[in-house]
Amino acid sequence: MDKETRLYGLLAYCSLLCLIPLIIRKENDFLLFHGRQGLALFLCEMAVFVVSIVLPWLMQPFLFLFALFSFWGMLKALSGKKFKLPFVFPLSERLVL
Repeated sequence: MDKETRLYGLLAYCSLLCLIPLIIRKENDFLLFHGRQGLALFLCEMAVFVVSIVLPWLMQPFLFLFALFSFWGMLKALSGKKFKLPFVFPLSERLVL
């Protein structure tokens, strides 16, 4: 796997930049896998962020957990591996692109 593909995989876990691998390299299975997971993670982060406005003390641990998941996904994408993030991968399979 080339360096450029792994860097696009890294972008999949950088918030809204998750759309770049999905749009530019849609035919690549590796990028589609990480892009879907990154998009599912981003949607979860946004939902928790909105709820944290009302209940900040309850949602802050989830925001921290999602930040860890993003970092974990970045490391796996840079190493060229597909890794199913807990709780995020099942949601990513439901996304229709």
